[in-house]
Amino acid sequence: MGRVLLGLVTSSSILIAQAGLEFRSIATGVVAPSDIQHAGDGTSRLFFVQQNGIIRIYKGGVMVAAPFLDVHSRTRGGGERGLLGLAFPPDYAQKQHFYVNYTDLNGHTVIARYRAGPNADTADPSTEQILLRIEQPYANHNGGQLRFGPDGYLYIGMGDGGSGGDPQNRAQNPRERLGKMLRIDVESAPGTFQIPPSNPFAASATHDPAIWALGLRNPWRFSFDRGTGDLWIADVGQNQYEEINFQPASSRGGENYGWNIMEGMHCFRTGTCSQQGLTLPVAEYGRGDGCSVTGGFVYRGSAFPGLRGTYLYGDYCSGRIWGIRREGSQWTNQLLATTGFRITTFGEDEAGELYVADAAGGAIHRIEGPRAPVFSTESVVNAASFQPGLTPGSLATLFASGIMDSLGIAAASTIPLPRSLNGVSVTVGGVAAPIHALANVDGQEQINFQVPFEIAGRRTAPVVITREGASSLPVDVPVLDVQPGVFSSASGDAIAIHNANNTLVSAAAPLVAGEYIYVYATGLGPVTNIPETGNAAGASSETQSGVEATLGGMPAEVQFAGLAPGFVGVYQINIRVPVGLPPGTAELTVRTGGIGSPPVRVPIQ
Repeated sequence: MGRVLLGLVTSSSILIAQAGLEFRSIATGVVAPSDIQHAGDGTSRLFFVQQNGIIRIYKGGVMVAAPFLDVHSRTRGGGERGLLGLAFPPDYAQKQHFYVNYTDLNGHTVIARYRAGPNADTADPSTEQILLRIEQPYANHNGGQLRFGPDGYLYIGMGDGGSGGDPQNRAQNPRERLGKMLRIDVESAPGTFQIPPSNPFAASATHDPAIWALGLRNPWRFSFDRGTGDLWIADVGQNQYEEINFQPASSRGGENYGWNIMEGMHCFRTGTCSQQGLTLPVAEYGRGDGCSVTGGFVYRGSAFPGLRGTYLYGDYCSGRIWGIRREGSQWTNQLLATTGFRITTFGEDEAGELYVADAAGGAIHRIEGPRAPVFSTESVVNAASFQPGLTPGSLATLFASGIMDSLGIAAASTIPLPRSLNGVSVTVGGVAAPIHALANVDGQEQINFQVPFEIAGRRTAPVVITREGASSLPVDVPVLDVQPGVFSSASGDAIAIHNANNTLVSAAAPLVAGEYIYVYATGLGPVTNIPETGNAAGASSETQSGVEATLGGMPAEVQFAGLAPGFVGVYQINIRVPVGLPPGTAELTVRTGGIGSPPVRVPIQ
């Protein structure tokens, strides 16, 4: 997620709260549903995969009577076996072939390809081409999901082979395909598969080249975020912890998710274990909340903007559904619903709307969420430090869902700043807040606004977002007298300016001992000559409390500290670089009211 200041875009992200869910049944009589898919062919059909070997079509609001595919004679549905997954390749409308994952009559995993018949709602079982067969030593932990990634390759989730505790250590064995995420090319040479040359172990002598990631126990359901390409893997735990793993779209593969060294974020066999080289989950839950995790999707639909950007997942035993969002390097996880469903799978339609299957009732439900913007107390932060809270007069950032549908940045073009931008407004303690910018960067949304001076003296203030007449629930946010923060780039380097020539400090133009620089900051507290909220500061709005600065641990002379002339909600600190700093990189911090800012880096000559 990007934060917006003075035309610069850097990184952050967003939290979720208050996003209660509702469920509308769309189909019943689905026997042991194991997967829900769409073909991406413009027909708006949903395909319901049944564990007993039958795939059914939901079309135009009704179930098609005849099955799309019937391979019940090739599998035995029950327990963790049966027909477990379905995937349509890109451009299915032209190709008319698809792939399934089932366990055969011997219990082994089969990845097979089939073709649709002349009637697009019926596939021909006789066209089966088996691409891959993987022997399963036990009846459980078969994985079952397969899905095409944004790269056009087929990803296959494989469990560790079963039993308990992975007794043959298959998940950590680099020569085994069990306990892995596999990635293969099934489209370049139809009827067979190839190893993508970009696989992390494609040229390895020690690893199976089909491996994309390892250390998984039973990745029953995984999905790609259609907005960002990120991969989410829900891995079923042993006896204590269920986990959610996250792989960014930028990954080149090769992650080790820890099983059976770790279960969730905990050592599996002993109190201590080496976590070196492991990628830990972003969320986990224990047996008090359920017994078998079912992965879902990041919501990217349009019907429920308040749910946008939330990764939904659930538990088979408890029927609970949670939502995950990320704030910087931290993840937040919130219980959204307790359904009573036996949740076996989630699904996504062509429009990005989400569905959940209840195996107990044989029903498929559409998930409905909030339409108004959604955010939490922790989502309202200092625009420079990203620490929660509000400081009167300072620029703040509010991370929320449902404020900007399309990617991009909408910035105010005039000063005084407007109290509404693109149909979005924010009130703080009942006072309309001036809006600097709205942004939707990489599918994550935010508002940059000035905290009204009028709320000074309050300890908390309710914050409300309104978009096109739909208002969020009020969220109480702490109001702080001071909350110092120095603006920095995504890499943590201070946005510092050489006084002498008004150029940006950088590795190519580092600080020189004795020179004067200025930096932009927030949260330095009350000032003299307070401008009206939303108006640019003049040249004489200085802080009323003392501001100190240290650079590389050495005191730095502060020549001026106050509101930045010509800007709204931004402070400026003029600093003299101490003599005697060693060359390299030094940390800059500022203090006011006994509170220090998070450190930011500056290069020293």
